[in-house]
Amino acid sequence: MNTIDLINFSGKKALIRVDFNVPLDEQFTITDDNRMVGAVPTIEKILKDGGSVILMSHLGRPKDGPDDQYSLRHIVKHLAVLLNSDIHFAADCIGEDAIAKAKALKPGQVLLLENLRFYKEEEKGDEAFAKKLAQLGDVYVNDAFGTAHRAHASTAIIAKFFPEAKYFGYLMAGELANAEKILNHAERPFTAIMGGAKVSDKILLIERLLDKVDNLIIGGGMAYTFAKAQGGQIGTSICEDDKMALALELMEKAKQKKVNLILPVDTVIADAFSPDANTAVVKAGTTPSDWMGLDIGTETAQLFSDVIKNSKTVLWNGPMGVFEMKKFEVGTKAVAVAVVEATKNGAFSLIGGGDSAAAVSKFGFEDQVSYVSTGGGALLEYMEGKELPGVKAIYGS
Repeated sequence: MNTIDLINFSGKKALIRVDFNVPLDEQFTITDDNRMVGAVPTIEKILKDGGSVILMSHLGRPKDGPDDQYSLRHIVKHLAVLLNSDIHFAADCIGEDAIAKAKALKPGQVLLLENLRFYKEEEKGDEAFAKKLAQLGDVYVNDAFGTAHRAHASTAIIAKFFPEAKYFGYLMAGELANAEKILNHAERPFTAIMGGAKVSDKILLIERLLDKVDNLIIGGGMAYTFAKAQGGQIGTSICEDDKMALALELMEKAKQKKVNLILPVDTVIADAFSPDANTAVVKAGTTPSDWMGLDIGTETAQLFSDVIKNSKTVLWNGPMGVFEMKKFEVGTKAVAVAVVEATKNGAFSLIGGGDSAAAVSKFGFEDQVSYVSTGGGALLEYMEGKELPGVKAIYGS
């Protein structure tokens, strides 16, 4: 793999695409800095070599050009703490200010460019825009796995301007190595836990996993589509009616491939989507018409946990319920605890970004699992077998 270990950055300016798209509260305080922390080893290696670093990232989804709420200047102070270094900031990502500050950068210094998405050209994959960015550095490093599935200017197009000087950062290399381990070198029993709201989001991944796993656990909102497809009553629970036939088809495929597909046996139901709702526990498929399922029940949590604890490889993507509300976090927390226990017993556990990563972080288990991915969508697409533009750009000639 073309990683930064192959090069000494002494005297070089490394232009690094990072993923600093971190959540900020109303006071612009970062509420989860995992993506920033993940990029630190790459930055430190380059600085230690005697190189300088120019960081480029997006933040949020600005609609029409510069917008202060999406300015990367809000993260400068925290970045300085993480790197124990002063951070230079360019008020633009291209143009005179960026060029002047990049040119003046000395070995050991760090420059953060303003939000790439203040330019529509970034998401359009505009070559002229990519060329302007490329002029700022000597070497291109992609360490933004979270955006590797996007063919944007800074993730896929820019690499062509560095034919002999493009590399994966440590975060990117780690993400790819861990995904490969799960896909092609999993120790058995291998259990995949799929949650989240929609079956449609995970169809391709589930179909691919059916050729690889011993156990496939399905929870979260998508489980109600399976329950209804089997003739169950799900009240006002989330459901994709147009995917019910597919759910039955996936169950049949699992049976044919001798995969143990495990669905909830009981459900925590509520009379409203609210933290103050009245709740009850019912058998799966017996939800009253005006109630909705918002978590797995205790029997299901135990059933899932027993399977997870006896696994040697665990992939988890998607929560078991509306874990953001304390009343409905029990199932997701039980699964997290089981994954931690399996890991302690020697299993390799990969948490698949997005809500699963948020859940593991909420419960304080990030350091008790094998790997927490920083890229929800990118990891899904990679595991589905799709080619990621940001990865291909580094491998390409």
